[in-house]
Amino acid sequence: MQLEQVKHIGVMGGGVMGGGIAQVLALAGYTVSIRDLTEALLTETRAEIEERKWSVKRAVERGKLGFDQALGAMSRVQYTTEVRNLAGCDLIIEAIPEKLELKQQVFAELDDIVKPNAIFATNTSGFVVAEVFARIGAERKRAALGMHFSNPVPVMTMCEVVYTPDTSETAIDIARGVAEKAGRAVSLVKDTPGTYGFILNRVFAAAYREAKKIVDDGIATPEDIDRAMITGRNWPAGFFGRRGGIGKQW
Repeated sequence: MQLEQVKHIGVMGGGVMGGGIAQVLALAGYTVSIRDLTEALLTETRAEIEERKWSVKRAVERGKLGFDQALGAMSRVQYTTEVRNLAGCDLIIEAIPEKLELKQQVFAELDDIVKPNAIFATNTSGFVVAEVFARIGAERKRAALGMHFSNPVPVMTMCEVVYTPDTSETAIDIARGVAEKAGRAVSLVKDTPGTYGFILNRVFAAAYREAKKIVDDGIATPEDIDRAMITGRNWPAGFFGRRGGIGKQW
């Protein structure tokens, strides 16, 4: 498969993260099918895309998006509870909860259902990518990698493309191309066994450890550290106060 052949993308798991991924891909012109467990969960995901804080509706109201663009994007998003409706997708992006065994189970199921030349991507924020794909076939592993988006996806433009020793250059190029078409700034990352996190979370975790040591040593208060990072580095939030995250907003 080549980049220009990617037309239909499946997103496994909705909510804030899956909905955000679907939203930016639909705005990029892709047909997107979101699969979740229940109609109620899909209704929540539709609300994230169409109505809530980072939705296309709010983007139109802020003058960031044209009305016709918003309508076009919403029309390209499909919602389903049936895994088989992802069978013909060219790329599958998994955005389910951070439970390694669950991710492995989902990809094993998809391996049996989705067309053989499709690319598999996990949005894990830190699991070793090769371990996520431990239960798929050897040939499929050549088209399997990480695509880690940052929340909220419509606002934070990062995408870490994480490749394993099995991942082909073609798969890397396609993942990078799709992400860039969706307006993401792509960083390539080598999958590393025995670690958790890629660039973003490992660097943040190291910085947090140092910030906590500054507090523990009595050098500065949590409030002063957060104030320094927010005003001195232009961070939207510091280490100790209210932060965003999956299911949260800044």
